[in-house]
Amino acid sequence: MKTKKVVMDGEGIDRSLTRIAYEILEENKGGRDLVIVGIREGGVFLAKRLREKISSIEGVDIPLGIIDITLYRDDIFASNKKPILGKTDIPFSLDHTKVVLVDDVLFTGRTIRAAMDALIDFGRPTLIQLAVLIDRGHRELPIRADFVGKNLPSALWEEVSVHIGATLTDTDEVVIEEG
Repeated sequence: MKTKKVVMDGEGIDRSLTRIAYEILEENKGGRDLVIVGIREGGVFLAKRLREKISSIEGVDIPLGIIDITLYRDDIFASNKKPILGKTDIPFSLDHTKVVLVDDVLFTGRTIRAAMDALIDFGRPTLIQLAVLIDRGHRELPIRADFVGKNLPSALWEEVSVHIGATLTDTDEVVIEEG
């Protein structure tokens, strides 16, 4: 039987995203040339919320993109399952931009490596920064987040899930499951 523990509620998620938004603006000296790109699936809702917060703080419209990394994964042929492709939507040039790549959970680093490979196929940004809600450790690649909502040390057998609702009536939470 799985045991489930809520480690961050909706208010905690909102506070973390607000703090990350201010950190991004501080690090980049404002929103000039800034774009937000969410990694499909988990990073998309977080990227949208971060964009809203940053745009509200700065009073400017920050471009938002979505990237699918399915074909860039290093384990794509390790499974007999046929990969399910999602849509990449980056309706702007990445050349000479400051990209904030957004994901929900940073674990081994392999998803981020694949996302960076995919981004480079769309242009040559000035820099790429990484924002994650949860950093659970256990890196297999030398990748670290620039902006972190919460460091959550976890065991390899535990599962960390971020539930972000598409509407205000959905429950936002981060849970850790064991068993």
